[in-house]
Amino acid sequence: MKLFPLFAATLLLGAPACAQSPAGAPPAVAEPRGVVSAAHPLAAEAGREMLRQGGSAADAELAMMLALTVVEPQSSGIGGGGFFVYQPAKGKLVTIDGRETAPKAATPARFLDASGKPRARFQAIPGGLSVGVPGNIALMAMAHKRFGKLPWKALFQPAIKLAEEGYPVSAPMARGMGYVSQAWQDFPAISALYAPGGKPLAAGQMVKNPALALTLRRIAAIGPDAFYKGENAQAIVSAVNGAKRNPADMTLADIAGYQAKERTPICGSYRGYKICGMGPPSSGAVTVLQILGMLERFDLKALGPANPRSWHLIAEAMQLAYADRELYLGDPDFVTMPLKGMVDKAYLAQRSALIDPAKARGTYEAGTPPGAAPRSPGVSSEVSGTTHFVAIDRAGNVATMTSTVEGPFGSQLLASGYVLNNELTDFTFAPEVNGAPVANRVEGGKRPLSSMSPTIVYDAKGAPVFTVGAAGGKTIIMQVAKALIAHLDWGMSARESIGLGLVYFGGNGIILERGTVLEPMKPALEALGHRVSVAELGLKANAAERTASGWVGAADPRSIGVALGE
Repeated sequence: MKLFPLFAATLLLGAPACAQSPAGAPPAVAEPRGVVSAAHPLAAEAGREMLRQGGSAADAELAMMLALTVVEPQSSGIGGGGFFVYQPAKGKLVTIDGRETAPKAATPARFLDASGKPRARFQAIPGGLSVGVPGNIALMAMAHKRFGKLPWKALFQPAIKLAEEGYPVSAPMARGMGYVSQAWQDFPAISALYAPGGKPLAAGQMVKNPALALTLRRIAAIGPDAFYKGENAQAIVSAVNGAKRNPADMTLADIAGYQAKERTPICGSYRGYKICGMGPPSSGAVTVLQILGMLERFDLKALGPANPRSWHLIAEAMQLAYADRELYLGDPDFVTMPLKGMVDKAYLAQRSALIDPAKARGTYEAGTPPGAAPRSPGVSSEVSGTTHFVAIDRAGNVATMTSTVEGPFGSQLLASGYVLNNELTDFTFAPEVNGAPVANRVEGGKRPLSSMSPTIVYDAKGAPVFTVGAAGGKTIIMQVAKALIAHLDWGMSARESIGLGLVYFGGNGIILERGTVLEPMKPALEALGHRVSVAELGLKANAAERTASGWVGAADPRSIGVALGE
């Protein structure tokens, strides 16, 4: 298998990212009416089109999800899943879980080798074994029924047009093909579409996807049953179970039985603001709130973003929070979790007391929040795929969604023109450690833990004022936490907040994003006891903020994304 040693190294660092805004990148947009932001300009156009037709933020958000299926197949689409967070202008926050599920036949030994040891991750990704039942169309149906204003069919039209008439390959899409296309000799369907003649398409070349256009037309005409039953369901089963690499065990019943689920939001406070996001199987809101909760006793505003001590404190809180994440979080339908205890102020104060402002702790073990049951830590891995997009309509409804197929081009399998995910490799491969179960182990019908973190911030009066989410595997949590700190503590705009450099961790130390204001802080952070490396992290976030003149959308300056006003 020649692909995956290179693939592994690439994904650990993510896609190359520039620290500065690309030439000609449009500025953030302030609009008294609606606004959208997405990681691809053509997807943002699809969202704006829905707003201009009088659609809701939900309509715009779902149209962007469909358009991204066409133009950003390396990152997301209807062959994957997502989390949808919606704040109606009047009413309660709603969060919808469209995370993929493991086939019923899946067992905790799914990713173990013949000797009972966890397989190498990048041996498990390509082919059928890594594919979960896709959830985005079921999520879409639930969200549209609750919050849509336009007809179901209308939401599909921009994506259908793009698939039929074609679109230029973007630089990120071309880069993604460069990472994985050397394995496509075992995946003829994706090779025929994106590497005709054996050579991957280059940035700027036009690509059409008539098979996907036909699939979208059927779903638009019939509804979600056109995806979860009949011809399309059979195409998924055939692709997964007939894969040349890692053929698997998905059934038509697995697909027909999929359900999106409304989950209880996870909310907490920080600096007088209320912050809400997605609960498990997302680890996003819990871990973000833990990081912020541990930092609240420190005066980050006074320290400022140029002070290495700010980033020292952030790095310490990050590593303590991620330790809890790995130990306790998983699918709530399978795992009992101490969620209230994990975000309890008293517990977070205990965790914060472990942070020494003058010295790195060095070791970061999980705590014991109220209500915790014995668990073994099981490190899960997510790669730098995924996409995020936001929409606010003229009525003030706020939609924020993260969608993914996991790694670049997911499992490398196509069904009916779209990429099938490799989300099941987000499970922890080892089902137990030292005789205790791992919360995120594989089980039939279970949803793997995710770092996707669609987030909404509310002011003291309860009005939404900021929304953010990101792509980039397990860095997503830190991208969101960092953006919240930058916006709420340091007064940065939405665009500045998501564009600010990032600290992450790995290799028994912390990682500073190359080419950003953090890179020169390496010596100072080393003096505080950190082991420090510098790397490109492949980040990509989208956000929006409410200002006196209306909502302002923002796209990450590292990306080709844009924010557009209605």
